[in-house]
Amino acid sequence: MLEVTIADEPIDSAGALALLYAATDELNQRYGVIDDDTRLVLDELRPPTGLFLVARDHRSLCGGVGLRAIAEADQHFAEVKRLWVRPDLRRRGVAAQLMAQIEEHARRLGYRQLFLETGPRQPEAIAFYPRHAWQHVEEFPPGAFSHDGAVRFTKML
Repeated sequence: MLEVTIADEPIDSAGALALLYAATDELNQRYGVIDDDTRLVLDELRPPTGLFLVARDHRSLCGGVGLRAIAEADQHFAEVKRLWVRPDLRRRGVAAQLMAQIEEHARRLGYRQLFLETGPRQPEAIAFYPRHAWQHVEEFPPGAFSHDGAVRFTKML
């Protein structure tokens, strides 16, 4: 397992934006360019209800993941967004470390249940989440957007 340093960084920092753009670029390569700007608002990845984690190996970017509130505030639901690891570092434990940290941060923020979605052209993600105790669900909670055809998961904290 590659040991990385994981830190909560502002979403508009160079490292966080680089990782977010790399994740978006990979999604565009897999699915074609989709105008998703209306669905992922960067301000939702800021405190007090959101955050973005950046993983580094020494000073090099390795991967990142975001968290944002979804549905009604009294439900204490959050969504994990844009988990991404550099292709040359995949299958070395970076994604698992990022997910463990995002779950811990979510607990500290008072979230009780997490949701995430991935797509049919991401078989490695579809296989990854169940190995880390995420359960498949058909739908997101009422009021939370989810893409048509998405593969959805949830995890109780």
